[in-house]
Amino acid sequence: MDSINNYSVDRFGKAAAELKNKKLFLFDMDGTIYEDDSVFDGTHQIIRYIRNIGGKYIFITNNSSKSVIDYVKKVNRLGIEADKDNFFTSAQATVLYLKNNYNGARVYCQGTKSLIKELSDSGISVTEQVEDDINVVVVGFDTEITGAKLRNTCEILSRENIPFIATNPDLRCPVSFGYIPDCGSICRMIESATERKPIYIGKPESVMVDIVRQKLGYSREETVVIGDRLYTDILTGINAGVDTVCVLSGEATAEDIQNGNIKPAFTFDSVKELWECMI
Repeated sequence: MDSINNYSVDRFGKAAAELKNKKLFLFDMDGTIYEDDSVFDGTHQIIRYIRNIGGKYIFITNNSSKSVIDYVKKVNRLGIEADKDNFFTSAQATVLYLKNNYNGARVYCQGTKSLIKELSDSGISVTEQVEDDINVVVVGFDTEITGAKLRNTCEILSRENIPFIATNPDLRCPVSFGYIPDCGSICRMIESATERKPIYIGKPESVMVDIVRQKLGYSREETVVIGDRLYTDILTGINAGVDTVCVLSGEATAEDIQNGNIKPAFTFDSVKELWECMI
């Protein structure tokens, strides 16, 4: 790692010594710490570093295709020590939104079985079928999508005054060969057919960062968001008033940062280089 006056610097030569003062690390997952079932170099080391300094790490993900329990099983299988308290997902944020705004409503959900179970387990009255008493439509990142599901969603949205909620605005999800359509792309397809725009929950809204930070008792100055997407991960941190780190192991490129309007506080090629900066 290059250095200036003995301080580590990021991809663009910015001194990054203040990262050593961070105690709450909010990580994106896909494209940031792993891709599919391949853990990126540096992930285990930075987790160990955070534990050694007495800090906290929370995975804040927009990927609503898996429940928190599914995520715990996955990261444990990949050798990452975590339990349900290490996660806050767009599905959980959606549950809070529904309870705060549509408490007791009958919810139609186009999503994975895992998402539907998470809504149901949280006390949401949820269905996958076209029914007369549906009050709200929720669409998630559906890796089990079918034409029948899309038809059902469009049919319900053809009714007047049915709120349309989406778990997250991400357009694509990184996988081993490139990308697949994420919730934002699915919703664009539905929007083209129905002329209905959803209200998006999850990143880049600040709610996920705010809830975690306040629950654990950390200041904004002690908190950092680490992710690979500018328009969700980095913008979330900016909206929440905390520092951000963009890693170039997923969607964002150095050119995107240089030419765009969303600027992370720091940029590194990977979590490995971020970790090396702090040790």
